Amino acid sequence: MRTFTVSLLLWAAAVPAIAQQDSSPPSAADQPQAAPAGADLAQQLSNPIANLISVPFQNNFEWGYGLDGDGFRYTLNVQPVIPVSISPNANVISRTIMPIIAQNNVTGAGTSQFGLGDVVQSLFFSPKAASSSGVVWGAGPVFLVPTATDQALGSGKWGVGPTGVILKIAGQNTYGVLANHIWSIAGKSNRGDVSATFMQPFFSHTTKTATTYSVNSETTYDWIGDNWIIPVSASVSQLIIVGKQPVSIGPSVKYWIESPAGGPDWGLRLNFTLLFPKR
Repeated sequence: MRTFTVSLLLWAAAVPAIAQQDSSPPSAADQPQAAPAGADLAQQLSNPIANLISVPFQNNFEWGYGLDGDGFRYTLNVQPVIPVSISPNANVISRTIMPIIAQNNVTGAGTSQFGLGDVVQSLFFSPKAASSSGVVWGAGPVFLVPTATDQALGSGKWGVGPTGVILKIAGQNTYGVLANHIWSIAGKSNRGDVSATFMQPFFSHTTKTATTYSVNSETTYDWIGDNWIIPVSASVSQLIIVGKQPVSIGPSVKYWIESPAGGPDWGLRLNFTLLFPKR
């Protein structure tokens, strides 16, 4: 029950407002201005370093863990994205991933863990405007912070490395890749070292009604264990206005093409993102 509590609270809070929105549609005079603004805002979410404050809540449900394949993990990733202006033409974008994890039968039959995982903090230095051809880029450092409250939920290591993203906005389409590499530099001596490369190629299409269809892979290569983790996911999301608050919601499905022994097979994700556009 604890596994689903946080997720259900988030979605339960959104449902009444969604129903209220549906029962009170905007007037015909308002519709021509609302649709393009909503579509533009929805497409900005496909840009990991957009000049937009957003707070995604990613509810991840994953099955197939453990040597017997009956393990389950729920992860709520709280991922605030905050751009900060550092010059008339440049931003530094802070992207934080803070996982809250509940899992059963992952580390062994009859075992369970619940708590905070390791935090990953990225900083991207990026031009405020895309190039004339629609190319957007950003680069900077990434940090691994050993905040896990249970050793089964984290690495026990401090880590650092480079991160970068490059993407292109072409009409209603956005495509690109985000990548980083983290090396451990300190931490508990009885825990294994970390040397891992993360790659996230992505493609999305946003319609004029602010619906976004996306495919991506969150691939990781563990250089220490010589293991690939290659999930592929497809998602759909819809931008809505709850009162005056823009919100993006939607599901996705995930399948692992490759994972190490004891890794997951498939999963579901429910996305709930609060947006705070500049006025």
